[in-house]
Amino acid sequence: MPSLEKFCAAGLFDPPTYSQGIKVTGAQTILFLSGQVAYEKDGSVACRGDFRGQARGAFDAIKTLVESQGGTMASVVKITTYVTDIRYRADLAPIRDEYLGKKGPASTLVEIRALAHPDWMIEIEAIAVI
Repeated sequence: MPSLEKFCAAGLFDPPTYSQGIKVTGAQTILFLSGQVAYEKDGSVACRGDFRGQARGAFDAIKTLVESQGGTMASVVKITTYVTDIRYRADLAPIRDEYLGKKGPASTLVEIRALAHPDWMIEIEAIAVI
């Protein structure tokens, strides 16, 4: 089992909601997950117009992918989140905490003009180590 150590260098701001860095030692497997969105079982957009529902759908997909390879959400060391409106940040934070804990992995949040489908509001990609 790999060792994951969250860290921040002396003199840098240490945010309460994410980690500036993750040191991984002893890893056997690294998972690079494509951006995940909220899908219905038929591949159509889930939770149209519901940002919280779409965020949970994206995190559920990440969780399922990581667990399918023997990891847990604690195995996630980096996420990049794309939102179509930065004002969703307030709604995202508590959902992110549900899945990744208060002091989650290294993280980047980016507002973009659009995702691959006009009804998607959030997409999350992840890296995990197992």
